[in-house]
This record gives sequence, structure tokens and C-alpha cells, in this order.
Amino acid sequence: MIPACIEIPSGRCVRGGVEDDKFVNATELPRGEIVIEQPFRMSICPITVGDWQKWKQNGRGDCNPDLPVTRISWFEANDYCAWLTERSGKTWRLPTEAEWEYACRAGTETPFFTGATLEISQANFLYAEDGSRVGPGGLLPVGCYDANAFGLHDMHGNVSEWTSDSWRPSLATDAPEDPTRRVVRGGGWDYLPRMLRSSWRDALPPETKRDNLGFRVVTECRRPS
Repeated sequence: MIPACIEIPSGRCVRGGVEDDKFVNATELPRGEIVIEQPFRMSICPITVGDWQKWKQNGRGDCNPDLPVTRISWFEANDYCAWLTERSGKTWRLPTEAEWEYACRAGTETPFFTGATLEISQANFLYAEDGSRVGPGGLLPVGCYDANAFGLHDMHGNVSEWTSDSWRPSLATDAPEDPTRRVVRGGGWDYLPRMLRSSWRDALPPETKRDNLGFRVVTECRRPS
């Protein structure tokens, strides 16, 4: 019932766009620090069709159970978390935007956790930066590419992922909040590498459903008393 998870350690990292990255835009600035004071557990991969079907029989139900589940709204992703919480006795939720970027970076400060560039052998994306088609052109089963240093797969590519946060137009602490949209991270199978960078941000209305949009879940770590 519970998706495979891994512990993400506490720590710090620099968030936001790298200054010399030509693709950085105002939504990814200013750079700042993420502080994770307590470790947490995060699903190793985006929630799959198989994970979803343990709750309800819809959402790409005729597909390979190892594909990431898509066409799921932010509201439905939260409903899945509520079901996990009820069944497991632990609180499950969507990651915050800061948790997502911290987990994606896994100690790196480069545009991708793979370094300055992202190769087609490292993630599922469709187009090269010159516009040529290089990718498989559709979803792939989760875990097809190497994990980052924290052991997480598919943080770049395959599906974009909902986070819990309302949209803010920049990373400034006083940036106004737009509760009508929710932050999306990660980049989908039909994107260019620039939209898969660790700092890339987007926003969608929470009722949005797309074939390149999924989610993963987190829970707090239980420590011996």
C-alpha cells in the first residue's frame, strides 16, 4: 500500500537559479538558502499507476502499473495523501516547494543534479535545446534512469510534480502569494532540458489534469522515543 520511500537527511542547500545559467528567469530568483531541520521520507519515484490503483481504479488504469500516474489534479493528489494517512497511521502530504528542490539537488548547486547539462541518457525529455527531437516521446516506467545522490529517481523529466505550495512570482520572502495556483516542479517527458532544471518553477490551477503531470509524497521520519 505504501509507496517505496527513502529518508532525506536534514541539511542546507542554496535554492534558485545559478547566476551564469542563461535560462534562469525572475521566478527562480533571488537565490537563497533552504534549511531542512528534520529529515523526512519521500517516495523514491513519482506515484505510479499501481500505487494509485491500490486506492481507486482510475487514472490511466489501462496502463503499465509502473508508469507514473498522470491526469491527477492537485486536489486528487491530496485526497490520495489523506487515504495513505488513514490507512497507515502516519501523516502523508505533498512536498513543499523547498523540500522538493532540496531533495532534487541532493547536495548540488549546478543547474541539474547531474551537473551543468542533462543528457538524454539521464532523463526522459523530448527535445534538445536546438529543438530537435531526441526523446522517446511518451511516459516511461519510473526508475529507468539513475537516481540522484539521495536515491531519488525521476526528479528531472518524465512527469512534472505538484507541490503543496501556492504560487509566488519569485523566491523573495515577501513575494505575494497567489492561492489560485499551485507550484509545479520537475519537468515532463515532452519538455526541453531547460524546463527540467532543479530551480525551474511553474504554476497551474489546482484542478489541472495533464498527461505529463504527476506527484510524489512525503512523511515525517519517526524517531525512537
